[in-house]
Amino acid sequence: MAKELTKIQRQLLDHLIEQKVSRGIQPTLAEIAAHFGYKNRSTVQQHLQALEKKGFIKKNPKLSRAIELTLEDKFFIPRPILGEVAAGNPLTIYPDAIDTIELPTIVRMPKDSFLLRVKGDSLKDAYIFSGDIVIVNPNLEPKNGQIVVAVLDDAAVVKRFYKKKNEIELVSENPEFKPIVIDKKYPSFKLVGIVVGVYRSMTKKAG
Repeated sequence: MAKELTKIQRQLLDHLIEQKVSRGIQPTLAEIAAHFGYKNRSTVQQHLQALEKKGFIKKNPKLSRAIELTLEDKFFIPRPILGEVAAGNPLTIYPDAIDTIELPTIVRMPKDSFLLRVKGDSLKDAYIFSGDIVIVNPNLEPKNGQIVVAVLDDAAVVKRFYKKKNEIELVSENPEFKPIVIDKKYPSFKLVGIVVGVYRSMTKKAG
């Protein structure tokens, strides 16, 4: 699909997908022009006409936001959620997928990375909320202040990581939760990976 598009067309299409996922509505021509730094909307019109001709969108010239993405099954990829991770009290992590989520193609998944669902609000001040999906990269070395996923006494937690001389601190972003302090040599602690992304669906489920 990418071979059919120019670089600018691909960027514009990615922007339309991102806006639909994050806002639930498509941008106006003026908003697209402002985002890409175009001085007038005719340039946007030309790129949109090219995308429409290639079958990626449909648009209604009578409406300002009437850009409809087509072939949406190509823009969203089902990916497994491997478990729940506690932003609060530790939770059990599951060996098999507990669910799947449709991620837009613009969400980049680093090699070997995986998805976990957050449960709890101890990271709310870091804008990570209960129900969010975190993308975890197991191939990175943690630096102080980064948000990590760790297994502590066979339960998974997501916290800010701080390595001190003889201790490791796992810190919440919510004053209601106290830091978890453990000895560096504690045998039942294992670092799983670094949180490199957060995905939040804006669609509310009924009920």
